[in-house]
Amino acid sequence: MGELKKWRDEKWVRIGTDGSIKGECGTSKNKKNPDRCLPLSKARSMSKAERAATARKKKKEGKKKQFVRNTPAARVTRRR
Repeated sequence: MGELKKWRDEKWVRIGTDGSIKGECGTSKNKKNPDRCLPLSKARSMSKAERAATARKKKKEGKKKQFVRNTPAARVTRRR
């Protein structure tokens, strides 16, 4: 199975600026500046403070640009 297929089939969740998991990705009310989305497994592996930091970064920089990089703690890495 290809890596892209695996990535698409993961369960993705929205992260609120308070660090809580808000629900499924793509259900944000603010379509111009949506919430941060992460794979559920990655979101659960992070502390609430780490999730809040990446969500706040997305909200702050998302007003100016479409693509906002994750914080180092929120980066998803794959083993080869």
